[in-house]
Amino acid sequence: MIDSKPARLRLSVAGAETSVFVIAPDDLPPATSRPGRQPDVRPLPLSETDRAAGVRRYEVTVEGWLFTVTSEDEARAILRERAGQGSAAARHHGPTVVTAPMPGRVVRIWVAQGDTVEAGQRLLAIEAMKMENEVRAPRGGTITLMAVSAESSVELGDELLTVR
Repeated sequence: MIDSKPARLRLSVAGAETSVFVIAPDDLPPATSRPGRQPDVRPLPLSETDRAAGVRRYEVTVEGWLFTVTSEDEARAILRERAGQGSAAARHHGPTVVTAPMPGRVVRIWVAQGDTVEAGQRLLAIEAMKMENEVRAPRGGTITLMAVSAESSVELGDELLTVR
């Protein structure tokens, strides 16, 4: 038997992380019973990221105020959050091995073993096809292992350093 009950949706307002609403179509009163002006709702173009995440974005104008609202199926949102909790815990508690994003030659190193780094801080630069590409810290921590030195050749996926 197919469940004919409409799916509940999770709506979140961009820029207001605490403004998340879970609704079902039955929760809303009919449009004719809502007093005042009706909000203007315009769907935004569906990006590849939105399509992959299973979300829709809308611009909603209410009495001159413009909001960007993201809508997704509640069950999918709960699954996504559960999946993210495990990976977030792993990122913050164990060592993180930083690997080479491309083959090339290490031309600059801004950190040393034992240095404390912040997320996004420059670690080293790899030259590939006459261009320097910076490798940045994926999270804050301490450099516990430097596996390369200046002028080292690296291949895609080679271990560069470890942040703990």
